[in-house]
Amino acid sequence: MQDSTTSKEKILKKIRKGLIHKSTQEIGDVDKESEIFVTSEEPLEIQFAQNFSALNGKFVFCENETEFIESFDFIAKDNEWENIFCLESAIKELLQKGNIKFSDQESDLLKTDIGLTLCECLVARTGSVMISSKQASGRRLPVYANFHIVVAYSSQLVNNVKDGLKFIKDKYTQWPSMISTISGPSRTADIEKTLVQGAHGPREMFVFLIDDLHAE
Repeated sequence: MQDSTTSKEKILKKIRKGLIHKSTQEIGDVDKESEIFVTSEEPLEIQFAQNFSALNGKFVFCENETEFIESFDFIAKDNEWENIFCLESAIKELLQKGNIKFSDQESDLLKTDIGLTLCECLVARTGSVMISSKQASGRRLPVYANFHIVVAYSSQLVNNVKDGLKFIKDKYTQWPSMISTISGPSRTADIEKTLVQGAHGPREMFVFLIDDLHAE
């Protein structure tokens, strides 16, 4: 007689059996501090740039804030960027110094093409940008604009996600209600297994990294 038990039922039976008959094997102390991955000898700036670029992100290194203003102004004009939106006070001051037009009015948010934000930190090993709801940009701006522009500083570079969470924990007295990592522009292959970039968020992502550790 053919066994009519489905694969699902077999798996569930094994799970139930495992829950009833628990192992008597003792588990030793778990090392939660040691690194899981091999530590790279490359500087964090190089690691982040390589990993972020591999995810189709655009990376721009700036020696100081003046170079950021010049670089952003050049790229904005070269790409004919319009409807630039920013809520971060520190970035707004830099844009004003460079006479770069932008909006910070709530009514302009939904029609913005270029969204400028800060970040909590940059995760070098994964090439990811870590953001939180504590930032002035909140939850919306990083996903509304067609182009997400992140302004970060060298002092915000961390090795891995664990270090990033510690960075945020040390910064705030209370955890943000939302912490997220962004790894390059949004993309999906759900439709006919064809990769589409910008399907549910920004189609391009830039990180301008300003060096604040080796300033003269």
